[in-house]
Amino acid sequence: MKIVVLDGYTLNPGDLDWDRMNKLGECIVYDRTPLDDNAEIIKRIGDAEAVFTNKTPMNAEVFAECPNIKFVGVLATGYNIVDVAAAKAKNIPVCNIPTYGTAAVAQFAIAMLLEICHHVGHHNKAVHEGRWATNDDWCFWDYPLIELDGKTMGIIGYGRIGKATGKLAQALGMKVLAYDKHSNPAMETDTLKFGDLDEVFAKSDVIALHCPLFPETQGIINKDTIAKMKDGVIILNNSRGPLIVEEDLRDALNSGKVYAAGLDVVSTEPIKPDNPLLGAKNCIITPHISWAPKESRLRLMNIAVDNLEAFLNNQPINVVNK
Repeated sequence: MKIVVLDGYTLNPGDLDWDRMNKLGECIVYDRTPLDDNAEIIKRIGDAEAVFTNKTPMNAEVFAECPNIKFVGVLATGYNIVDVAAAKAKNIPVCNIPTYGTAAVAQFAIAMLLEICHHVGHHNKAVHEGRWATNDDWCFWDYPLIELDGKTMGIIGYGRIGKATGKLAQALGMKVLAYDKHSNPAMETDTLKFGDLDEVFAKSDVIALHCPLFPETQGIINKDTIAKMKDGVIILNNSRGPLIVEEDLRDALNSGKVYAAGLDVVSTEPIKPDNPLLGAKNCIITPHISWAPKESRLRLMNIAVDNLEAFLNNQPINVVNK
């Protein structure tokens, strides 16, 4: 079997290996493939029977011009870059990675929150620049320091990652107020309650987004919903960038209505130089790295290979276009 990986670099920049994949056939790995060059995508796939992609699009033309394709593996959970209907019409299963980074993403959400609360990076830099050595007092701080114990974290989307973030928040002494379309009152405890969206907006000191991007959740954080929030709320998003109307969040940050935001995702990635949040006050932006610890990426790679092995055994798993 000929296998092509169209954009393997972010998954494996050199600290993992492709050994398991190589054992399944002739495997060609491209670090990157131009996203807007259909001709080059088609050329690189060639006569391959199995194709793995992360962010390289595979549209109907690609499937039409590459008739040997029998399997498509997405090296991510989201699969919107593949025309799944066109694949299904040709009886090609498209298999994704439904879960691999739950712990890593939850950990990163809390990392952003703790950085907002303590500005560890800033104060470390200040010390190394000599400010502590020359300070009149025995300590100093340049930002308000925030204690989380007793505060409420509202979590929108209480699936695997939402639950993992909630567990960490509770370990910090926080109460969790969760919103999910499939809420389970039997899970409620003294430190975990379910509520509707308006309740989450009104009662939360911190709001963490862990919901999928659907038409009904696109722009769920906007000027109207922000107006329902507490003054000084903190917003965290390491789910999907379009969950937030970025101009509205910028305005709320600059006015102080929202105290701070921690964002690992934005509406267009890589971020554009004119993204309104780049000029916002107290806004941490990281380059979509919640998923990227080595342990998480190794898990992703192993599941990707499992998907192909299952297909070769005529028992495909994680198929999104059945």
